[in-house]
Amino acid sequence: MRIAVLGTGSVGTALAERLEGLGHQVTIGTRDVAATLERTEPGAMGGAPFAAWAAEHPAVLVASFAEAVGQAEVVINATSGAVTLDAIRAAGAEGLEGKVLVDISNPLDFSAGFPPSLFISNTDSLGERIQAEFPGTKVVKTLNTLTAALMVHPQALADGVHSVFVSGNDADAKATVTQLLREFGHTDIIDLGDITTARGTEMFLPLWLRLMGVVGTPTFNIKVVR
Repeated sequence: MRIAVLGTGSVGTALAERLEGLGHQVTIGTRDVAATLERTEPGAMGGAPFAAWAAEHPAVLVASFAEAVGQAEVVINATSGAVTLDAIRAAGAEGLEGKVLVDISNPLDFSAGFPPSLFISNTDSLGERIQAEFPGTKVVKTLNTLTAALMVHPQALADGVHSVFVSGNDADAKATVTQLLREFGHTDIIDLGDITTARGTEMFLPLWLRLMGVVGTPTFNIKVVR
């Protein structure tokens, strides 16, 4: 499958690397290709500089947001929530028309420091705003309750059986995304319902951040026992 991953941070590179390893044709989308490929400073989470990462993964292409989306069958938004809508606008509604867009972003506001607050909550969500602005795109919210390593390798934690959620209006789009999640290794995939249910997973983030502070690692998840 041809997949565009929007975003060059730790989430975007983790997804691109895993998808390429699973046999998908992956293109990372960025605002400025030349500047991105020249980036030699460590990532925000202490990861390898993007230039070094790209050199180690030559099969993963790097293109502008619009070019990456135009060639893709499925698009994954792995940008920071604060810039998500701008990035998707740069990709363009025409290129997104009729396609599945997997939204992993969270509406985190770091303007007052850490821990962040949410700049959207309760009666709306970032997933819903994407869907409203791009009605011809099939938005599916998922993976936003996990750290990047567990998104793509759930077996890295205990027996690998822990819960992940999907929200979206289109049943076929959710089936496509569920198949990708199964390829990653997820087995407990819970369909919460339409895109309004993304409010729940986005509002889980304040609890997730405080749990991370208590347990001392982002490598944890919740499991719905029933």
